[in-house]
Amino acid sequence: MALTDAEALTRWRLLLGKSAEAHAITCVGDADAERIDELVGFLFQDGDGEPGTPRPRRLGEKRHSGGGASRMTVPRWVDLVRDFFPQQAKEVLERELVQRRGLKELLQQPDLLEKVEPNVELVKTLLTHRSLLTEETRPLARKIIDRVVAELKDLLKTNVEQTIVGAIRRDRHSPRKVYRNLDLKTTLRRNLRNYDAEREKLLVDRLYFYAAERKKRPWHVVVIVDQSGSMLDSAVYSTIMASIFFELPAMKTSLILYDTQVVDLSDKVGQPVDVLLSVQLGGGNDTPLALRYAQQLIREPSRTIGVLISDFIEGATEAAMIDETRNMVDAGVRMIGLGALGYDCRTAYCKETAKKLRKAGMDILACTPEKLAECMARIIRG
Repeated sequence: MALTDAEALTRWRLLLGKSAEAHAITCVGDADAERIDELVGFLFQDGDGEPGTPRPRRLGEKRHSGGGASRMTVPRWVDLVRDFFPQQAKEVLERELVQRRGLKELLQQPDLLEKVEPNVELVKTLLTHRSLLTEETRPLARKIIDRVVAELKDLLKTNVEQTIVGAIRRDRHSPRKVYRNLDLKTTLRRNLRNYDAEREKLLVDRLYFYAAERKKRPWHVVVIVDQSGSMLDSAVYSTIMASIFFELPAMKTSLILYDTQVVDLSDKVGQPVDVLLSVQLGGGNDTPLALRYAQQLIREPSRTIGVLISDFIEGATEAAMIDETRNMVDAGVRMIGLGALGYDCRTAYCKETAKKLRKAGMDILACTPEKLAECMARIIRG
């Protein structure tokens, strides 16, 4: 058999899993392939005779891979993955590790937790399984959450700021030359007479800048977050977005978390890590209660945007939720309902209830943070 044929069979064996051995497709003799098979098999394994049916293998369970049995542990797996896979593949495998198995071992060993690449999935795991953290791993977990949140915030901040600050209505110009306040449209229009046709260039002899917004009444954004477990992705991103809104000029931000009770974290809105560590996942929810509380915070409805992050699953309180939404809309509040906020944007929310909320005047979205900023900008522009 040619070497290329052997390599092809090895690749097929790695792709198809253990069931391929019944057809004499193996990776026996290729030490690297056997090790890769063991590492991948630690996360995925064919089900009981059913090809393609994944079953997470238990810690310490033996895996038979061509050359015989081998015992794998989470710490050993983490070390070996670093040696056998490039960075991008390593991150994917570590996300699977976090999602599928070894959580207790991972969360109770500082050295092991420190080796795993920080990412949103790891943050979700740390938040979901906080009770498993030890005194030694708890400070490290906070450090990881802080790093991921800071990276996401840096990634989002510039675009969100530009979108919203640029949308705040300006009705006069100022001699103060502040770059972010440049009125590009007016500048181009008033300098058109200076167009040099021969050189095909527009010569600008004056720039126009919008006046500062300090004297204008601020917009009030009230972010209301459902703490149910299915909304954890959205809770992460909504918390980060609220902290960005908090830092914007001419913007006041309130942040409410709720299940069957309401927790007002407006005083911590600029500290997203503290907010996330306050999230209590699971249990029931009472959206009407949260909306009634939000109404108590509103002083000027016509300059208020309410952002409700929820799966809209209310059961017996659905009618009350729709009534409270209608009350806020009738008062002049612009309401946005988010079934999902993030980059996965799974639309796992009650669409029938969402339709009723839309009829009551709420805009319904499942979107990325940037799209939320664009939606808010349209509201601010009027």
